[in-house]
Amino acid sequence: MNSKSFDYLTHVEEILERVKNTQWDSMDACAGKMAEAIAGGHSVFAFGASHAGILAQELFYRTGGLAVLNAILPSEFMLNTRPVTQTSTMEKLDGYPTAILKHTPIHEGDVLLLHSVSGRNTAAIEMAIEARKMGISTIAITNMEYTSQVSSRHKSGKKLYEVCDIVIDNCGDFEDSSMLLPGMNQKIGPTSSAVGCTIVNMIVIRTVEHLQEMGIEPPIFHSANVDGGEEFNNVLFEKYKDQIHYM
Repeated sequence: MNSKSFDYLTHVEEILERVKNTQWDSMDACAGKMAEAIAGGHSVFAFGASHAGILAQELFYRTGGLAVLNAILPSEFMLNTRPVTQTSTMEKLDGYPTAILKHTPIHEGDVLLLHSVSGRNTAAIEMAIEARKMGISTIAITNMEYTSQVSSRHKSGKKLYEVCDIVIDNCGDFEDSSMLLPGMNQKIGPTSSAVGCTIVNMIVIRTVEHLQEMGIEPPIFHSANVDGGEEFNNVLFEKYKDQIHYM
C-alpha cells in the first residue's frame, strides 16, 4: 500500500532518533532535577495550553506514572472550552499565567515542566518567568525549528526557550505539521504529541532510575483496573499527600 501515512510513521521515527541523539543530555538533566525535587519532598508540575496540554495530561495519574507529577489544567486553556478558539485568545493574555501560579500549590524547590511548540505565547513564557522568581526549576519542551521563525507575543520579547533553566527540543518541523500531499499547500500530520509523549515518558523512566540510585523507592502507580491496583495507589496517595495536589 502506497500512502503518506507510512511516510508519516517513518518521519516520526526519524524525529525520535534525532531526539535520542541530540536531546538526551537535556532530558537527563530534567530527570535529575525532578528526582532531586521528589527526594527532597517537593513536587513536579506540568503545564501546556490547548494541544500542548496533552503532555501534562499524559504525565499525571496514570499507570506507570509518578504519583507526584501534577498537571496544571486551567479550564480556559483546555480543548473542551467552547468556543475552542478562546484557548488561543487566553494564551496571549498578559497577567493570567501569574494568577494561575498564585492559585497553584507550587513552591520554591518544585519543578515546572512547560510545553509550548511555538514557544511564542504569553501563557507559558510568563509562567516560566514568574516560576523562576519563586525559586522553581523550569524546563521547556519546544520546537526550535518553529520558534526560531516566529516572534514572541510576550511583552518581554522573549520566547520560552530563553526563559527556562533547561530546554528540550522536540526536533519537529516548522508549524508542527509534517506531510504535504499532492495538490495541497498546507501540510498535515503534526508530530508534537507523538514525540512529546515519548519524551516525557523517557524523562519519567530516567527520573525513576535516578531515584533508585539515591536508594529511594519511586512512587509509581499501578493501573486502577487491575486487582489490588486501587488499594496500592491509595497507599501512595496517603504517603505522598504533601506532594500530590490533584486529589
